[in-house]
Amino acid sequence: MKQEFKANKGYFWIYIVGSIVFLVIMFFINYKALDNYWFLLPITLPLILFLWIYFSTKYAVDENFLYYQSAFLKGKIEIQTIKSIQVNTTMWSGTKAAMAKNGLIIKYGFDELYTAPANNQQMVDALLQINPNITIK
Repeated sequence: MKQEFKANKGYFWIYIVGSIVFLVIMFFINYKALDNYWFLLPITLPLILFLWIYFSTKYAVDENFLYYQSAFLKGKIEIQTIKSIQVNTTMWSGTKAAMAKNGLIIKYGFDELYTAPANNQQMVDALLQINPNITIK
């Protein structure tokens, strides 16, 4: 049975998307007499990227794997290879399938992944049910 976890969206992303939407609306209001709107393309492309990240970020756990997705970043981790999880911390560089601070740093093999589910403890509990050997820090 696959258990899904929503991502913690974080307020910073809402401010970014809201600011870009505001800029696009202001351009439409001020330049509605223009026939060519190609100049809006450089503004709308980042908006589309941010919206894609915002709506696609999610996590899931089944009997064998932890699945993660955030826009073009997508993958799965075998739960038996997870060595440790750092709870309520933030990773500033590396593989980040998250949009908020105070998430989970999952160390597996020689790699690590940063996730930020809406409820950290529920995801940790789901992973511990499958692999009780995971060290929680």
